[in-house]
Amino acid sequence: MEGIFETSSFEERAVDFFMKGYNCSQAVYAAFVPVLDVEEKDALRIASAFGGGFGRLRHVCGAFSGVTLVLGHFFGYDDPSDEKKDTLYPRVQELSCRFEKSCGSIVCREILKNNVPVGGTPSPRTKEYYESRPCARVVGQAAKILEEYLREEGCL
Repeated sequence: MEGIFETSSFEERAVDFFMKGYNCSQAVYAAFVPVLDVEEKDALRIASAFGGGFGRLRHVCGAFSGVTLVLGHFFGYDDPSDEKKDTLYPRVQELSCRFEKSCGSIVCREILKNNVPVGGTPSPRTKEYYESRPCARVVGQAAKILEEYLREEGCL
């Protein structure tokens, strides 16, 4: 896969998915579909419940949840006795620190500065919606941070 994507292509893909109406988690996870063994349609379904900080509960940011889904593809385990667990969690923690440094928090409600209600029906995606929230920038940052990390680790 090396050399296929320019430095900003994952970031651009993530922002593009978000601007098309997908949630933050879907946007980040689906941006990496070209390097994962998953269909785009499946990636969008898998990540769909993580938007709005887990189902609009405003907990862990959906963009960061998307990051962890991609990490699972590259570094995850399927055998509970596999030692990969011991290396996966520190990777999540490392990227959590990078994300928090860049975005201020990994918690949705903190990133949104508590200006968005918990639960309920999603707001319509209008010009005002996009102007009032940092989500597009956060989604792009998440994809950029993840891409940098995956390149550092020799995965891309």
